[in-house]
Amino acid sequence: MAPSPQTVAVDFITPRHLAGGGDPAWITAPLHQACGWTYDDDPLMPRVVLTSPDKSAVLRLEPNTDGQWWVLHHHGGTGLPDWYASFGARTPVELIAGFVDALTDLAPPAAASDPFEPLRQHSWESAQGSPGLASSDGTAFVQRLGDERSPGPWFITATLGYDRPVWQARFGENTPPHLVTAFTTALSDPQPVWRTNSPLGLPTLDPKVISRHTVTAPKALVPAALADRVTTLADRPHAPKVVPNPPEPPAPGASRRR
Repeated sequence: MAPSPQTVAVDFITPRHLAGGGDPAWITAPLHQACGWTYDDDPLMPRVVLTSPDKSAVLRLEPNTDGQWWVLHHHGGTGLPDWYASFGARTPVELIAGFVDALTDLAPPAAASDPFEPLRQHSWESAQGSPGLASSDGTAFVQRLGDERSPGPWFITATLGYDRPVWQARFGENTPPHLVTAFTTALSDPQPVWRTNSPLGLPTLDPKVISRHTVTAPKALVPAALADRVTTLADRPHAPKVVPNPPEPPAPGASRRR
């Protein structure tokens, strides 16, 4: 059925890392509406700047033809290292969402987290000639520089060949492992992601590389999906309030004048 004024064509695409960037509101709206991040309002600038409630993290979305479009800087605080994460323009928002949802989750992370483990569970294998893991179709690659004694930054790259990079995600060496794991979990998820601007936003239409399944859906379902996401994140449990200890009673005679 062809789309009508009340419907829209929705493409479900696999592998998800080649689905194009998607709608940035999938990230920005929940951060502001569900997680309390504030934004800088400058309508004359083509960028979005969001700051976490505790001012420890700043996320910038800014068109940059020579670099990463999404850049997050996190200030570790007293005694803790700073770290960063960045994502190219065509990084699917569903993958970035895995990262920022874990970042804003107030529940304590697992004690141990290996970002490579979700990839191994979905049959990613060692890449030839360099350390890291590659997807079975060879279009995505995850590596970490350095070694066990001196670990370096993470690089995740989607590519259509050595001379056709699609996007890259980068995580500083001090990025908490559970956040990188959240990204690789979303990356290796075999479930398709949906797009309504396909094929304009796809890096390739080659049926040998991607799979597209098109359905016609009511237009109202598109904004409803974002609203559901915001509601789900807003309903997550919040951190327990810290109840201060009651003041100790004064020692006998402490208030007497001498």
